[in-house]
Amino acid sequence: MVEQPEHLTPRQIVAELDKYIIGQHEAKRHVAIALRNRWRRMHAPPEMKREIVPNNILMIGATGVGKTEIARRLAKLADAPFVKVEASKFTEVGYVGRDVESMVRDLVEQAVNMVKMQKRAEVQQKAAEAVEEIILDALLSPLKTKRTSAAEGSIGFGTTDPDIESSQRTRERFREKLRNGELEERKIEIEVQSNVGGMSIVGGAFDEVSMINLQEMINNMLPKKSRKRKVTIAEARRILMEEEANKLIDMDEVKQIALQKAENLGIIFIDEIDKIASSGKTTGGPDVSREGVQRDLLPIVEGSAVNTKYGVVNTDHILFIAAGAFHVSKPSDLIPELQGRFPIRVELQSLTQEDFYQILKTPKNALTKQYQALLAAEGVELTFTDDALKAIAEVAYKINSEVENIGARRLHTVMSHLLNEFLFEVPDTIPPNSKLVVNRQMVEERLSSLVKNRDLSQYIL
Repeated sequence: MVEQPEHLTPRQIVAELDKYIIGQHEAKRHVAIALRNRWRRMHAPPEMKREIVPNNILMIGATGVGKTEIARRLAKLADAPFVKVEASKFTEVGYVGRDVESMVRDLVEQAVNMVKMQKRAEVQQKAAEAVEEIILDALLSPLKTKRTSAAEGSIGFGTTDPDIESSQRTRERFREKLRNGELEERKIEIEVQSNVGGMSIVGGAFDEVSMINLQEMINNMLPKKSRKRKVTIAEARRILMEEEANKLIDMDEVKQIALQKAENLGIIFIDEIDKIASSGKTTGGPDVSREGVQRDLLPIVEGSAVNTKYGVVNTDHILFIAAGAFHVSKPSDLIPELQGRFPIRVELQSLTQEDFYQILKTPKNALTKQYQALLAAEGVELTFTDDALKAIAEVAYKINSEVENIGARRLHTVMSHLLNEFLFEVPDTIPPNSKLVVNRQMVEERLSSLVKNRDLSQYIL
């Protein structure tokens, strides 16, 4: 059984999301319930476990209000495989229905990478020991036991060759230096495994999965070739750690766990779903393509078996979160069958001036904290007064109201315009150990041109 790492309650999930995302409490409540329901399903009686399907969520809201961020943070919280796709990409020229399944294959690939990283952490110690021995062998010639014939005067049984003792002591001295990091820049020669020559298959009568499997099979059949490289010990450790860890990982077990993880914990975020909704009752043209994409999405969201290079994945219990601004079309413009597969609808609110102020001040990854970290790397201390944060929020809200509402992304524009001069002058004019204070007056002076320019075409993201 695939377990979630932490059995957080819905209230705890919302509290964790609050650390990064301001507002949108209704959306947070719905995703928190959806996440907790997964844990509840895993502990339901076996006969009911198969019947309980997730309530997929449709988020409606303008760009930059936190739709993607909520889904991404939720996946991180649950240690779940997460994939984001734009529904509009399936309407591009050359699109074929089977391409819609690629989102599930990407999810499985993500799950495999996650499990491999976990397994690599488990075998880290063993791999490190093996790498240490390989590096020592490269530094010193491998120990050779002296074997001579009786005629030459062989060493008696149970005795120790002084040369071996001396070599062993030398090896231990080098081991100590290696562990202390004294030899990191020293160059050694190592053997690196590589295929004799890769083969790629283009076109043909195969589907995508068959082509991937066939190509992988042919590449595995090709003989491996060792080639020697002269690198520093630090670089050698990195290369050899990868090789030795891969030798210790059981890939069959990784695939099995990854498939279960994708099926039971996977989250697929379908963005721009409003772009495939037909806004009118026209027949022909692009709307046909849009409805075609909806019909291709339907079996994936409903629950179907998708063939991947790691095995068959059932999508019945994958959580789908769809999102769109729905400025032109409405959720009711989606085909009824697809609407029915997203029973939970939540509308995200546009950000207020107070929200902007909190976004600058509260989250762990607030833009102000990011800029402080950037300048701290140069030894410069940057601080913002509370009045300055309120003034920045005011400017961002005003521009969004008058030009184009791009939500919290507007803060990137405003902050960049405000701090670009500092970022350019450090460290040439503004030396290390300087202290910079951003106050309301500075904000008003530097952003006045930004507010006056109503067109702002050069600043719109």
